[in-house]
Amino acid sequence: MLDCGADPAGQRIAGMSSDRIIQIERDILGKNDRLAADNRARFRADDVLAFNLVSSPGAGKTSLLVRAVSELQNEYEVGVIEGDQQTSNDAERIRATGVPAIQVNTGKGCHLDAAMVGEAYRRLPPLNHGLLFIENVGNLVCPAAFDLGEAAKIVVFSTTEGEDKPLKYPDMFAAATLMLINKIDLAPVLDFDLARTIEYARRINPRIEVLTVSARTGEGFAGFYAWIRRQSGRQSRPAPSAALG
Repeated sequence: MLDCGADPAGQRIAGMSSDRIIQIERDILGKNDRLAADNRARFRADDVLAFNLVSSPGAGKTSLLVRAVSELQNEYEVGVIEGDQQTSNDAERIRATGVPAIQVNTGKGCHLDAAMVGEAYRRLPPLNHGLLFIENVGNLVCPAAFDLGEAAKIVVFSTTEGEDKPLKYPDMFAAATLMLINKIDLAPVLDFDLARTIEYARRINPRIEVLTVSARTGEGFAGFYAWIRRQSGRQSRPAPSAALG
């Protein structure tokens, strides 16, 4: 597993050149990409729309997910894969809503990889024509490099983090399809510039979509669900009768 904070060219490992370290990392990513392609094929065969949720710690990713799955389970079959270094706390919060969740603990690892997701998906009940949310380990660095087979990466960013987060972690924002700006209910009492945040994100990724939400109050979630339905409509279906509303 890659060290999420490492620069291969700057590493020094006894008996190993920087070129060899780079080759090892390429091999790791290549193997991951092959497994991610297998995951993606299986999701498509099951007509499951998979989203990879990423954020820094404390952005409110789990609270957002708890509200979303609680409300979406009346419309879709929903499952969750929870990634954390330790504990099953987040999976237990999801299960309390009635939605199945598989906890994956990465130990010293700083991200989920495609093999972990494939194994966890096999342990979930069937989600045919449903949604799979993958909550990645809280970290805006190495999850950007690891494809899990998802249809889209969703980066969750909160109003408490500072407007320049997209500039500090450009790879993640470049890889994301959607940015959810959470804790928007706190914006009036914070020195937070929403327009600047969006401008910074689109400086990195001109095509990124942006929605503002509050996991606490529910503000903006109707727009998030409408976005999910649009993604459902874009995903190819095995037959017209299988289309989701």
